[in-house]
Amino acid sequence: MITNSLKSRRDMMRRAALSLVGATLASRFSTLPAGAEKRWFKIGACDWCLGRADPSCFDVAKDIGLDGVQVNMGSSGDNLHVRKPEVQEAYRQAAKRTGLEIGSLALGELNSVGLAIDPVAAIWLLDTIEVARALGVKVILMAFFGRAELRADDKAGMDRLVAILKELAPRAEKAGVILGLENYLSAVDNVKIMDRVGSPALQVYYDVGNSTDKGYDILKEIRFLKGRICEFHAKDGHHLLGKGRIDFRKVREAMDEIGYGGWIQIEGAAPNGLLPDYKADLAYLKGIFPLQV
Repeated sequence: MITNSLKSRRDMMRRAALSLVGATLASRFSTLPAGAEKRWFKIGACDWCLGRADPSCFDVAKDIGLDGVQVNMGSSGDNLHVRKPEVQEAYRQAAKRTGLEIGSLALGELNSVGLAIDPVAAIWLLDTIEVARALGVKVILMAFFGRAELRADDKAGMDRLVAILKELAPRAEKAGVILGLENYLSAVDNVKIMDRVGSPALQVYYDVGNSTDKGYDILKEIRFLKGRICEFHAKDGHHLLGKGRIDFRKVREAMDEIGYGGWIQIEGAAPNGLLPDYKADLAYLKGIFPLQV
């Protein structure tokens, strides 16, 4: 039987412990904007940067200390091999074995076979939506560079792209997947595409390095795109992160203002070697984006 005095002492100890935890948490988040502690960040890298277009990319990512990998669907040469169930299972097992995650998928072959150019690209995107659903992935990067680079002054090309995305975006909505536009367009021009398509499943995959290269004010663009960014690429030309043009602390401030929480995928240069440079990039980003699920 518990006496009143013993119960009272236990209540006092519990209140003291809760008070200490509260003080610790308050100290931890005292420098963060209101609500920032309710969000999360995870840091991964693109498999094409890790030099492995197969499930062994997860072993490299683990050596670096990353939280996961952005997996490319493959190329025309391997018939977008991640569409095969056995390949998906191999990626699933590699992630499980290493304790990492598939952060997102990328459809990089759209650079060569543009979505607004060749009908086969639409089939690839439909298949990628199904792969994302099967793997439990929420974001698909749609690349628009090289032969498929989008131009704001190409009205016919933009019209074709919008028409295709109007057909495909509802499929993504149904699958619970977001299609991310990655290109050299400004935030304003990307918003024009999203507004014309009119689907919450279409957002921007924001690459701070690409936009800096094009001379855009990335801090203004991030704020302008509030609620319409699905994921970020972290890179800065030929520089290691934190050693070049981009102040990622200010990027974090902009993210906090728009309430972004999610994956940040390193797509940076590695002039001194992949492992040392990506470990340095990761250490730098973790000092700015420390919150995890």
